[in-house]
Amino acid sequence: MKKSTINFTVQLDQNNIPDKIFWDATDKPDPNMSETKSISIALWDERQKNTLRIDLWTKDMPVNEMKRFYIDCLGGLAQSMLTATGDEVMANETNALCERLVKHIQSQKEE
Repeated sequence: MKKSTINFTVQLDQNNIPDKIFWDATDKPDPNMSETKSISIALWDERQKNTLRIDLWTKDMPVNEMKRFYIDCLGGLAQSMLTATGDEVMANETNALCERLVKHIQSQKEE
């Protein structure tokens, strides 16, 4: 059986705030550690029937990029919902929310 590993390394400052985040994966084309500004991981706990989440971002990640990151995450979830469940209503509603959030961000730029 093939196994794949994903690793995250988080460098913390003196106040335990993420300063740098690195990731690597066995199936990643680039063999070197890659730096990122944010990660969001969700795991389903079968026994508790709930979601466990890990959300980390570096202290220098700009707020506008963080907003874009979360909109992109929601859009990806919409596609995953459709693929995993076939529920077009849930996927369409999530995509509609993403469109509204993009407009919200764009209106903030104009202010």
